[in-house]
Formats: sequence, C-alpha cells, structure tokens
Amino acid sequence: MRGKIVKGIAGFYYVHGGGEADGNGPASLYACKAKGIFRKDHRKPLVGDDVEFQVLEGEEGVGNITELLPRHSELVRPAVANVDQALVIFSIVKPEPSFNLLDRFLVRMGQQHIPVVICFNKQDLDEKGDGERYCAIYRACGYRTVLVSAREGVGIQMLQELLQGRTTTVAGPSGVGKSSLVNCLQSGTVMETGQISEKIERGRHTTRHSELIAVGKDTYILDTPGFGSLELPDLEKEDLAEFYPEFAAYEQYCRFGGCAHMAEPVCGVRDAVAEGKVSKVRYDNYCLLYRELKDRKRYK
Repeated sequence: MRGKIVKGIAGFYYVHGGGEADGNGPASLYACKAKGIFRKDHRKPLVGDDVEFQVLEGEEGVGNITELLPRHSELVRPAVANVDQALVIFSIVKPEPSFNLLDRFLVRMGQQHIPVVICFNKQDLDEKGDGERYCAIYRACGYRTVLVSAREGVGIQMLQELLQGRTTTVAGPSGVGKSSLVNCLQSGTVMETGQISEKIERGRHTTRHSELIAVGKDTYILDTPGFGSLELPDLEKEDLAEFYPEFAAYEQYCRFGGCAHMAEPVCGVRDAVAEGKVSKVRYDNYCLLYRELKDRKRYK
C-alpha cells in the first residue's frame, strides 16, 4: 500500500494511507517501522515522505515501510520532505509583528526555493486597519498575503483554497494564534492552544513535534514549534539582495555593478526607498541583515 508519513515518534513512523499502490481506497493511520536497509543506505524516513508499506498479518494498524518514494523537496529545519509551500503566520496586534523575523523567514524559504503565503491573524482586533497596510508591503514584493481572524472565522475559506492539494509547512512566532488557526482548517480541535501572557504579550509554545495533519484530499499542513529567532546559515552578504525581489527593478540605476545598496554614492534601490517605491521597513531589515552577515564573516 502507499501512504504518507505524518509523524515520527520513538522509532515508529505513522503513515496516513491505505488502499492499493495507486492511493485508492479508504485512508487510515498505520504505525510502521522502517526496514533496516534504509539505515544501511544512510536513508532516513522523514515526515512528509511518500512511502510504500506492508501491513503485518494479524496486526491491525501496524506495518513495515518497504520503500521510500522520490522526494521533490526537503527542508532541514523542520526536517520534512515534499513540502510544496510555507504558510507563515503573524498577528496584527497582541503581539505586533516582527518584520525582521518575517524577512528572515522569507530569506530562509527563498534559499530552499519554497513559495510562501503570508498570513496576518487577529483581524478582529485590528482597530487601526494595520493589517491591510502590512499585506500591501509584501504583496508589492510578490508574496501572496491573506488577512484572517481565527476567532471569528474571517478569511478561512480563502486560506483553505490556498492550501488545497498541497503540503504546507506552517510556522510563526508563539502567541500569534497559529494553533487556533490550524484548528479552523480542520474538523474538530486536535491541537492544544496556549494563552497569551498579558505581561509580555508572548505565547507559550504549544507545538512540541512536527506532525502532518490531513485537512482534505491530498492536502496536509505541518505545524511546527513557534520560533523566536532565525539564523541565516550558508548565506553570503553579497547574495542577500536576491531575496529582496522588489530591489531588482531599480538595480539597473546603481552606478556600480554588485552594488550593496548600503552607502554607495549612486544607488537606484536607495533612491527608490526615498521615493516610497520600495518599503522602508523592508529596506531597513535588509540593512540589518547585511550588517549581521558582514560581522559574522569578520569574526569567523
């Protein structure tokens, strides 16, 4: 039979699937062990892997994974295979979004060629209308954005359409309503939700391991532990600008090839920022990340 690994705990891989190898037939959850040959070949099953497996005779819901099917993508953090896109969730208020953290995530996903949908939650608390302004900043950079309220169910249908038929890794800082939003995307509450600390406006981590959740036919979401910071490994400062796609249209006006867009005398990107054609929020984050990458190389 064929299925997809949705969770791995204590040596068992839980496979969602059933029917014949073509994927037809009712889907169930099977607790499977991986064959020793995978260890010999230095191949480790990952959450998200499509697999072929055999159900043990006389054992209901127990089986062995016999084959790992080819992967079309693989993430390192979180360790997951066959992700089609990422959904990054920030709240509009309580807590207010960290755009530096968001941009770091976008760079990380860009390095791994994973498309991103940006979701701003808690629209019901957005008295100033900041959510639409935040969406406009990132839409102008070519990202898909959506405003939602997990509490009131606003925007959930649009979000479901963006997820349909794909495997999506869901990420975001603690306290943004990530697990509550994941609950809205499926029938029944299967995930624990945390409370916001009124004092520091941060949430307690409620997701403790990576797990794929089936929310429709061929549609899975992977909820991951909330993040508070993101390093940018394996990235040179000279390559940072390529992950800011809105810069591209103005780089032709830079005096020097390979312009860093920092302190050069004639810079089309800096001019575009001054004229309001490029978001100052995005540019300021670019400068912070550029200096961070520069300092990291200096002290290696």
